[in-house]
Amino acid sequence: MHDVRPLRLAEGRLAALSWGDDGTPTWLALHGWLDNAASFSRLAPRLVERLGIRIVAIDFSGHGLSHHLPGNGDYALWDYCHDLLDACDDLGLEQATLLAHSLGAGVACLTAAALPERVRRLVLLDGLGAVTTDAAEAPRQLRKGLLGHRRPVSPAPRYPDIRTAVAARVAGGATPIDAETAEPLVARNLEPSADGRLQLRTDGRLLRPSPVRLSPAQALATLAAIECPVLLVEGEAGILGSRALASKARAAVALLERRVLPGGHHLHLEPAAAEGVARAIVDWYGVRRDDPQGG
Repeated sequence: MHDVRPLRLAEGRLAALSWGDDGTPTWLALHGWLDNAASFSRLAPRLVERLGIRIVAIDFSGHGLSHHLPGNGDYALWDYCHDLLDACDDLGLEQATLLAHSLGAGVACLTAAALPERVRRLVLLDGLGAVTTDAAEAPRQLRKGLLGHRRPVSPAPRYPDIRTAVAARVAGGATPIDAETAEPLVARNLEPSADGRLQLRTDGRLLRPSPVRLSPAQALATLAAIECPVLLVEGEAGILGSRALASKARAAVALLERRVLPGGHHLHLEPAAAEGVARAIVDWYGVRRDDPQGG
C-alpha cells in the first residue's frame, strides 16, 4: 500500500492528502459535508494499488485543515466549485476524474455540468446532484438563511479525548455512522485547545441553513447537462435508494451506471464495505478506460 502524504494547494488555502506516485494519472477526491480528506483513507490506497493512479483528496474550505472563509460570509454549494478548480489548476489537471462523496458529489456534478471540458469522468459515492428546495418554499428557505446568518456562531465543541469526540460524531451525525468509520474523520478534524482539551477545527458557519438552494427542476437540468461517463455507487442503507427525487436524478444523467452495495452513506470508509466499493470502481474503470467514448 502507498503511504499518504500531506499537501497544500491554492497558495496554501486548501489542505489535501495524496496517495500514489506523482507521475501517475491523478484523480481528485471530494468529501462530504462536515467530513474531510480522511474520508478516502480506506478506499484511496486500494484504488491506487490496483489502477496505478494517484488520488489527491482535498479538505473543502472550512473543513479539516483548510482555511476558513474570511469575513462573515456563508458557504454556498457552488462556491466549493472554486476549491475543486483551484486544486485542479495547482495539480495541472486540465480535465479531471473526480471521486466524490455526498456534498462532494454535488460539487462535482455542478462543475461537470457547467464546465464539461474540465471533467473527464465522475465516480460518485452515495451522492448525486444538489439538495433542493421547491420553488414555492424559496421565501421560507431564505428566511431560515437570513436569520441563521445573524445568529452568533457557536464556539467549537471541546472534548477530553478522541474517543469522546468520536462518540459525539456517532451520536450527532446527520446520517448513521459507527465509531470505527468515523474515527479517521474526527482525528483529522481535531486540534488542541488552550485548556488542554481537543476542539473541532470545522468552521461553525457550516451549520447555518442555506439561504438559497436550487429547485428540483434546476437540479435535474444540471444533471442532464453532464456529458461525461458517471459511476454511481450507492449504499443499500444510503441516502438515495428508491426515493422519487433520487430516481429522477439518476434518469437525468445520460451516461450513468449504478451499483448498489452493502453499506451506509459512508460505505467507502466503512471497514466492511470499502473493499466492495473499490472492486466496483476498478471493474467499471477497466471498461471505460478502453472505451474511446468513455475515456
